[in-house]
Amino acid sequence: MSDGVEGNEERRRTGDAAGPEPQGVPEPRPGEPEPAAQPEPAPLVKAGTAGRTEARAGAKTDEPATGEADDAAPDASGTPADAPPDSTDTPDDPEAPDEAGDGLRYERLPDAPPPILDGVRARPPAPPGLATLVAAAVTALLSGLLLGDGLAVNALILALPLAAGAWFAARQAGRRPRRSSLCWGVGGLALLAVPVWSDAEWPTLLAVLAAAGLGALALHGCRKWSGVLLAPLGPVLAVRRALVWGWRGARERTAGGEKDLGPLLRSVLVAVVLLVVFGGLFAAADRAFADLLGSLVPDVDGGSGVPWRLFLAVLGLAAALAVAHTAAAPTRWDGLGPGPGRPRGRVEWALPLVLLDLLFAAFVAVQAAVLLRGEDVVRASNGLTYSEYAREGFWQLLFATVLTLAVISVAVRVAPRSGPRDQLLVRAVLGTLCLLTLVVVASAVRRMDLYMGEYGLTRLRLSVVAMELWLGAVVLLILAAGVFGARLLPRAVLASAAVAVLAFGLASPDKLIAESNLDAHRDGRTLDLRYLAGLSADAVPALDRLDEPLRSCALRSIAVPDAPWYATSLSQARAHDILTARPVRNHPCRDLLTDDISPSVR
Repeated sequence: MSDGVEGNEERRRTGDAAGPEPQGVPEPRPGEPEPAAQPEPAPLVKAGTAGRTEARAGAKTDEPATGEADDAAPDASGTPADAPPDSTDTPDDPEAPDEAGDGLRYERLPDAPPPILDGVRARPPAPPGLATLVAAAVTALLSGLLLGDGLAVNALILALPLAAGAWFAARQAGRRPRRSSLCWGVGGLALLAVPVWSDAEWPTLLAVLAAAGLGALALHGCRKWSGVLLAPLGPVLAVRRALVWGWRGARERTAGGEKDLGPLLRSVLVAVVLLVVFGGLFAAADRAFADLLGSLVPDVDGGSGVPWRLFLAVLGLAAALAVAHTAAAPTRWDGLGPGPGRPRGRVEWALPLVLLDLLFAAFVAVQAAVLLRGEDVVRASNGLTYSEYAREGFWQLLFATVLTLAVISVAVRVAPRSGPRDQLLVRAVLGTLCLLTLVVVASAVRRMDLYMGEYGLTRLRLSVVAMELWLGAVVLLILAAGVFGARLLPRAVLASAAVAVLAFGLASPDKLIAESNLDAHRDGRTLDLRYLAGLSADAVPALDRLDEPLRSCALRSIAVPDAPWYATSLSQARAHDILTARPVRNHPCRDLLTDDISPSVR
């Protein structure tokens, strides 16, 4: 062995190396830099190689291998410097794309998540179990059968297997739901009572979106502002991965074994065939049973069409798998929240806010004089009527409230935090601003109340008043956070929004609008019958109290569809009973729907 070592030393001195070193890595020549550390592999690597790089003589940085090994200069041993080793770690895929255009095959590595999600995205979960797959299949089936006819009780029915699939997937992944997550889930189900109760589309859509937001928060369990705001994106971004995840689970369950899904599928198929055959025979034998069966079973050949129902089924399956995948591997959106801002000095931070407090105080003083002394002050100061004054200033005050909340959020991030004095300064300045903002909110609500008292309620007026009241509740929560701490503030604001949406939907806004306008008409104000005729079935009980021909003209345009039980709200059922007991008469209504009705016409 000593002879071999001496021979190697002799060959190094003479430069007559017969071949590469046994380790496969040539030693550097005198004066050349040491080989640098191996860099990270490029997104595309040559098929059959490990994608390693070699140090070039005189180069300051390493260059990744580009696949041009034939053109590389040989080293002293006669072996090309870029020659690939004999490793076969990466399989040679015959279908790999030729993206470099040089005739060589490349294989694409798995797509890495965007850098912004690094560190917050969980590991891919194990393939879904049998219970999760069954819940997703039930959701898809119910989506295709029930969603094509409208939205009412079916929204609550669909939410049950959707929540069950999330529960099973989370338990399989070893996740236990927190009490807060359970509360968010129950809140989301409660919001789905709005389409069960009301027929109006605008509060129903708002309630469904709010229910989806609470459900996303229940899946992620977020606590910070970033998590509360970004949680609804989790199921949406997980759709593609969830479909692949569900396919792998179904393939494993149908490949045989202890948990084979084949027997269950065959059993369900046999049960469906038996129910269809015998159900058809019994329906043909008895008309009463046929009517009962027709009211319970959805009509797949109805006006919505089979292709539309198939699309809804696929959409329901994708949503169920996305929700289950998110429950098993949620994205930790709380990790994306910005840290506290750089604290500013007391003068730099407090001076703008103190001046803003003084401006708010001057505005509040003027508002107090106007609101207490009434219409005479308004006319004397600017020549406007009370209703014109109320309508003109409401939107400005609404925007001022929103901007104040933005100012407070920025001020909290850059507030001085060096000691108790700074904490006292922050509470004093921001607390004063919040209290003055509450007065601005009260002034805006009072203006709109005066305006609605003069011209009646509409959907827009009622919606913006509800928004302003909720903003006032948010200001109160900020005041509470200044006293008790801001740890629960994001979730408290979201909970207040959910409660506001639920109360708004269950209050039947269209019914309130109709009743308010009828009361104003009895007090001597004109009636906009054309606007009332465009309301939903929620307004039918109120409009039913009108005398003819106003009643028939107002109710003629309100559509109460004859929908199945699962697509019929309680408001629609109540309106259907009223119109069945007292049908709409055929009166000429063109003039009544064109002009405002004077108080003399009842």
